[in-house]
Amino acid sequence: MNGRTLALLLCFVACVAGLVLSRPAGAQGGRQTIDGTVVGISGRAAGRSRPFKLIINNYTTPGEAQALSDALQRGQDELLEALSKLDAGRISIGNNVGVDANAIIRTPQAEGGTKLTVLYRRTVNFYELRYGARSQDYRFGYAEIFLDARGRGEGTFIPAARVRLRDGNTWEVEDFGVFPARIIGVRSTGSVPAR
Repeated sequence: MNGRTLALLLCFVACVAGLVLSRPAGAQGGRQTIDGTVVGISGRAAGRSRPFKLIINNYTTPGEAQALSDALQRGQDELLEALSKLDAGRISIGNNVGVDANAIIRTPQAEGGTKLTVLYRRTVNFYELRYGARSQDYRFGYAEIFLDARGRGEGTFIPAARVRLRDGNTWEVEDFGVFPARIIGVRSTGSVPAR
């Protein structure tokens, strides 16, 4: 290796090292990650806890949220169709890869807090379809997470939900179970760039 090649290689390594070192601590490439624990309140999952993870790549824009409301006015099938065109991140319960979090709506709260509303198309399994289980009519997954200014908080999780529109502009979410699960020990890291 001659002197010029070595100098170019060292220059390249120094540039790459500078880029890596200039990244802020905790930065995750424009992603926000919400970690916590889901605790079942009723049914077969009562008292059981599992890890919860929400990876946010982008937030649903006000225009996209309005399009979802417009679709819901025409029915749940239309809402499912509208959701299928969105991809805001990924949600997982337990130690699996999870499913697409189609819509993640951020709403500012008092004292610097944030409310995150997550709506996604849940996977209806073969058993539900084969035997015509009532749960097949609950085709959405839903979560509400409340974060304080430090990125800590709690929330609720509904793994099988039905969504309706009430009074023309309010979403009403019905849980297939008796009570929604709780999300506890919530921590937020990283941030999502504005788009």
